[in-house]
Amino acid sequence: MYGRIRRIHLVGIGGSGMSGIAEVLLNLGYQVSGSDLRESEPVVRLRTLGARTFVGHRARQVEGADVVVVSTAIPETNVEIGRAHELNVPVIPRAEMLAELMRIKYSVAVAGAHGKTTTTSMVGEILSHGGLDPTVIVGGRLKAVGAHARLGQGPFLVAEADESDGSFLLLSPTIAVVTNIDAEHLDYYRDLAGVQEAFLSFVNRVPFYGTVVLPHDDPNATTLRPRVKRRLLTYGFSDGADFEGRDLTVDARGVRFRLMARGRDEGAIQLRISGGHNARNALAAAVAGWELGIPIAAIRDALEEFAGVSRRLEVRGEVRGALWIDDYAHHPTEIEAAIEALRETYGRRIVAVFQPHRFTRTQALRDRFGTCFRGVAELVLLPVYPAGERPIPGVTSEVLADAIRACGSTRVRMAADFAEAAKAAVEILRPDDLLATIGAGDVHRVGELARGGAA
Repeated sequence: MYGRIRRIHLVGIGGSGMSGIAEVLLNLGYQVSGSDLRESEPVVRLRTLGARTFVGHRARQVEGADVVVVSTAIPETNVEIGRAHELNVPVIPRAEMLAELMRIKYSVAVAGAHGKTTTTSMVGEILSHGGLDPTVIVGGRLKAVGAHARLGQGPFLVAEADESDGSFLLLSPTIAVVTNIDAEHLDYYRDLAGVQEAFLSFVNRVPFYGTVVLPHDDPNATTLRPRVKRRLLTYGFSDGADFEGRDLTVDARGVRFRLMARGRDEGAIQLRISGGHNARNALAAAVAGWELGIPIAAIRDALEEFAGVSRRLEVRGEVRGALWIDDYAHHPTEIEAAIEALRETYGRRIVAVFQPHRFTRTQALRDRFGTCFRGVAELVLLPVYPAGERPIPGVTSEVLADAIRACGSTRVRMAADFAEAAKAAVEILRPDDLLATIGAGDVHRVGELARGGAA
C-alpha cells in the first residue's frame, strides 16, 4: 500500500473474517485499531499483539485513521462509518483489503457455500508441509496456531473468499478453489442462478497463468465448466474427475480414502477429523497443493496431521455423561452433513440444540430446515440469531419447529434463551448420548451452561 497509509481501523475487528486480516496487517508493520460490540478472544489476542481495540462503536474512534475497513455485518448507518465519511477517510469492505494483501503475493482463494473454512485451513497446512511457509487467513480459529491467521514469510497467501455479498469478486487469486455452490445468501443473489453467475465471474478473475479447481460431483458447479476461461482441474468421488477419491470409509478413527491423481493411484489418505464431507474438502485442498508442485507425500502428511478448525465438529467435552460436540453449521446442507458425520463416527443417540442464523435464511430455506434434522432424536430450538438483520414478520423459530415436526420423528422443544435451552438439554440427556450445539451464532454457550460453567 502507498506509504501514506499508516493507521488502519477495522470496524468489527473481532469478527471471524476481520481478526485474521488485522493480525496480518500488524505483522506487516501497520498501526491497527478497531472496534467491536463485545470483548472476545480475538479482540484480546489482537490487543496483546499491539492493536488498539475498543468495545463499542463511537465516532471519535476513527479519528486519525488513514483508511477504515468494515465487515459485511456492519451497516452503513454505523457511527464510525459516518464519521469516516465526514473526515473524507476511505471506507472499504473487508474483501478490498484482502485483495490488496493478495496483490503482493501469489494467492489461493477458497470459495463455496459450505466447507471453505476447513478447506482453506487444509490448503494452508499442505503448503506449510511443502515448505512454502504461507500466510493463511480463515474465518475460523486454526487449532494449530490458536488464531484466525497463520503468518508466513513465503510467497503465498491462502484465504477464505466470502461470497455472501458478492465482495469475493474483488479478488483475483492465482488459484481459485470452489468447494460447492448452493442456494445460499438469497437475500443478496435472489436465486440459485444468481449465485452461479457470481461464482463464474469469480473463477474467471483468475489470471491467465492461474488455475480453477471445481467439484466434479456438484451439479450446480459442473454446469459452469463450459464457460470457465482458465485452466481447469476437477475433483470428486465419481468417475471422470481429474482427481478422484475412492473407497471412502468413515468411522471413529476418522476418514480414509484412496487418492487417484489423473489416473495414478497415490495411495490412502487418512484424516483424523470426522465427517465424509471432510474427505471432499481434503480432496479439493490436495488438488491445490498438487498444482503448486507439492509432493504427494507432503500432501498426505499434512492432511493426516490436520487438527481441524474450531467449531467444526469440535469435541468440547462431556455434559452429564453425554459427549458434547459443537458445530458451526447453519445451512440445511451443512446440518445434514454434520448429523451424518456424528452418526457415522459415534453411533450415539443425538440431542441437538439449534440456533437459526438470520431471518432471511430462515425464511428462504424453511422447507429444507424441515428435513435436515432427520437422525436427531430430540431438538431444542432457540430464537433466530439476527446477525444484524431486522426481524421479518412471521419468520420465527416456531415456524421451523412446525416444519420439522411435519417431516419426521424428531421431538422438538422451544427455548426462549440459553438458560432455558441448557435446562431442557440437561433434562433430555442420558448417559452415552451425544449433545450437538449447532449454529453460526453463540449457541455454544448453551453447552457451557449445561456443563455447569459460565456462559
